[in-house]
Parts: sequence; structure tokens; C-alpha cells
Amino acid sequence: MAAVGERKHPVRDFNHFITCYLCRGYLIKPTTVTECLHTFCKSCIVQHFEESNDCPKCGIQVHETNPLEMLRLDNTLEEIIFKLVPGLREKEEQRETAFWKESQPKENRQVPWCKRLELTDDEEEEGEHGGGGDEDYHRSDPQIAVCLDCLRNNPQAEENAVTDLMKRFIRCSSRVTVGTIKKFLSLKLKLPNSYELDVLCNGEIMGKDHTLEFIYMTRWRLHGENTYPMVLEYRPRIDFG
Repeated sequence: MAAVGERKHPVRDFNHFITCYLCRGYLIKPTTVTECLHTFCKSCIVQHFEESNDCPKCGIQVHETNPLEMLRLDNTLEEIIFKLVPGLREKEEQRETAFWKESQPKENRQVPWCKRLELTDDEEEEGEHGGGGDEDYHRSDPQIAVCLDCLRNNPQAEENAVTDLMKRFIRCSSRVTVGTIKKFLSLKLKLPNSYELDVLCNGEIMGKDHTLEFIYMTRWRLHGENTYPMVLEYRPRIDFG
């Protein structure tokens, strides 16, 4: 029984707070500009920053050279929007899956020589007994193919410390982070725990929290001559200090 005086609000009463200033639709992967705290769809603000360094809403300069560094995902707001708007989550998952399928050339949509990121024994055991409920290890996520190349132009690196992978091509969730890629490389190359790697895209070092989707959208795709799959390079970490 509803409480006395309880009032229900239609979703449109909250549209001002949950719609994107750029596309006028519901915020998808809401992303906040840390300099002014305005929030937009992730794809909308990334596309805007390809042409401008200013916030599209208030006009403040976000960063002199790389405004993408000043963006932060708002997962809490995303969950609130999905709860307020019935069916929005399912529609966006379908659109995202369709986008990744269309982004791959036909000859690469089935990649038998690619393999998923392999989990360590500890990770598999945690998945089986930890009760996390994510038993498919993100296999239902949109998938992306990546080529991992060893970068050999570092004169400071110990000779033969880092080598080529036997299988350079992997296929994994687009939500995998650079930190996970580094762990995968360390496992496959049998590097000591203290050994640190840099992962680069187009010559730029990627942060450990960057996802493959983010790198593809903001680093790889911007270069029109780049082909599929996306190429990431790795090397021993260089200390610039």
C-alpha cells in the first residue's frame, strides 16, 4: 500500500539531469569533465574534443593539449539512468554489440587464430569459488581483436629481457584495461613480478586504467590509415625521472 502523500514523478521530470547537452538523448556512459563538472555521453564528448579543447556547455578550456585526460566516467549516474529508463540498458548493449561487429572488416569477423586473454590459475579459482556471478569472464561483452608487438628501439632495455609473443594476436572484451594487458604479457613472457612494462598506441604510453575500447576510439581510430586489428606495442618501462 502506498504511503499517504507519496507522489510519483514521471521520467521527464528528471530529463534535465539525465540527458546529454550535445546529442539531447539520455546520457550513455556518462562522462564528467573534471574542470567544470559538466557531464556528457562518453562518445559525444570524445568526438567534441577531437575538434576543441573547450567544454561545449560552459566554454572553459579543459586542457591546453589533451582534454581527454580530464574526463571521468560516472558509473553511479549510469546505474541511476538505467533504473529510471526501462529497457535503455538492453537497447544500448544491442547497439554496442552491433557497432563492434560493423567496425570489423568482414574478413576479420571470424578470427580463428585469435585467442582470448587467458586467466591465471588463481583468477580461475577465484571465479569458481568467489561467488562473483560473472562466470563467463566477460565473454558476452563486445569483443575486439588486438595485435601485441614488441617494441625494440629502447637502448636502455636489457638485451632479450622482453621478446615477441609466440601468438601476437588476441581477442578479448573491449572493456579489458591496459593493466590487465600488462599482467597478461608478464604471464606469457614469464617476467618477474617486479618487472614493469609500458604499453603504447601510436607511440603514446597508455595509462593502466585505459580500456581497449577507449584506446580504439580516442587513439587508434583517429588515424585514418590504421587498419584492423588495433596494434599495441610493449617495451620495458622507461624511467624518465
